[in-house]
Parts: sequence; structure tokens; C-alpha cells
Amino acid sequence: MKILLIAGGWSPERQVSLNGARAMVPALEARGHQVTFFDLLADFNRLLDEARKHDFALINLHGAPGEDGLVQAMLDRVGCPYQGSGPAGSFLALNKCAAKQLFRLAGLPTADWDFVPVPPEKDWQPRLPFPLFVKSNTGGSSLLLGRATNRAELDDIMGQIFAAGEEVIMEPVLQGREVTCGILGEEPLPPILIEPVAGDFFDYESKYAQDGAREICPAPIGDALTARVQELTLAAHRALGLRGYSRADFILGADNSLTLLEVNTLPGMTATSLVPREARTIGLDFGQLLERLVELGMADSAGK
Repeated sequence: MKILLIAGGWSPERQVSLNGARAMVPALEARGHQVTFFDLLADFNRLLDEARKHDFALINLHGAPGEDGLVQAMLDRVGCPYQGSGPAGSFLALNKCAAKQLFRLAGLPTADWDFVPVPPEKDWQPRLPFPLFVKSNTGGSSLLLGRATNRAELDDIMGQIFAAGEEVIMEPVLQGREVTCGILGEEPLPPILIEPVAGDFFDYESKYAQDGAREICPAPIGDALTARVQELTLAAHRALGLRGYSRADFILGADNSLTLLEVNTLPGMTATSLVPREARTIGLDFGQLLERLVELGMADSAGK
């Protein structure tokens, strides 16, 4: 099969995207596919021409464009199949504030939030009490985020996010451990328990550095709690109207409560990524996982 591997882009997560795509090329070629590496930053104006020459597109983009549904919408217009969710689900999942409204509508446990799309007036005060977890409303890979314990720290973090052209969303700091769980097709994968080696939350360094965090899979949280994580993961996937695969992140409290943080429609595909690790637990190596994503994307395209 002729596969167009779309990577790079121009979001702050560009390098993460390129690193993952480089790992995907040999895995796909080993399974007999002909792969064209396509850097969206350099060749965006050629995207549709290239898509029409290929049987399938594998999208390995993070942030916008890619996770915002733009590339998916363009591929739809020329009838090029791709893996994962379509434009609407992608856009809703990327926008944390919009996604959290849908989670609430579906009865899913998500923390309160404050949405600040533009720099506030001087007399503005946060609605939620300190400490606050502050992040970009449409960012990912644990970039553009921080913890604020007072107004000065909050203004500093918000200033960095606004300077990058992003919107701000803030939530209460939740005590507990992070658990993540992927969906493949309509089946939840074994969850992973994440314990950062340095620091107390899963930041960029923990996420992408070798040995930056302990990622225990399957998560040692007991059968009942595992089933609850998987149930909520599938419910979040469906609440956003997603297809193919996704990954949901949770905070697991000391009382075994679960709080849904967000859902990623294009989970990372680097050597340290989470969904490939979960897939290995059920017997799918990296190449087999990619093959399954292609199969799901082709089936979804045939059903449109």
C-alpha cells in the first residue's frame, strides 16, 4: 500500500511529531508498505496533490494543524482514507474547554475550569481558588503549562501562553496519580499508571525523556478500578464522536476517584509513547499496531 505519512506541521509540538514519524517509517516498510514522508511545514501546498497519489494517509501531527481536524477535512475532500477521527471529533477533543462541556453533558467526571481566551482586564480575578493548574486550551505534549500558587505566578504562566497565541484554561490542582488509557477500535486497552521520576506532574521532560517517568502497564490498580477506567475512556471517546483510536488521561485520587483530564485523538508514536506500550501488552508490536490503524481507517472510509 502507498502510504502518505504526514508529520511535522508548525505547532510547538513539531519536533515530537517528526520524532514519532521517523520511528513509523521502518515499521511500515517492514510490513511491505511504500511510505512517503511528508513534512507539512515544507509542503502544505502540495498536500492534496500528494494525497491523491496515495492509498492511505497516516497522520502523525500534534496540535494544530492536525489535531484540529484541518488535515482530515482536506483529505476527506479528495477521498483519501486516514486513521482516527474525522474533522469534528478532532476539533472538539483538541479544544479542552469544549471537550469538558461535552464530558459534563455525558455525565463524566471532569474538574471545574475557568476559560480565559484573551488577556483579562486589570481588575479580573480567577474564579477558582489557588493553587491552579494552568495550560493552553488547545496545546498538548505537556507544553505551555504550569502550576500557580498565587496571582504573580498565574500572571506569568498566562503571559507565556498568550504570547504564544494560545488561549488559557485553568483547573484546580488535583492530588493523585495519573492514569492513561487508550482505545483501539471500540476496545479499551490496558491502562498505564504514570509516576514522574522528577517533579510531581507529567511535564514535557517526563513525557519524552528516556526514563523520565515510570509507566507501569498494566496499571496495578485492581480489576474493578481498571474496568472503571476503561469504561470512562470508552464513554469519553464516544461523547466526542471519535473513531479508530484515542487516549484519555485521568487523575486517580487517594479515594480511588477518577477525574477525566482530556482526550487525545492523535496519541504519540515515539519510542516512549503510551498507546504503543499498551498495545504491546495485548500482543501487538509497533508495526502490528500501525497496521491495525490502517485497517480501521480503511474500514471507516469504506463505510462513509
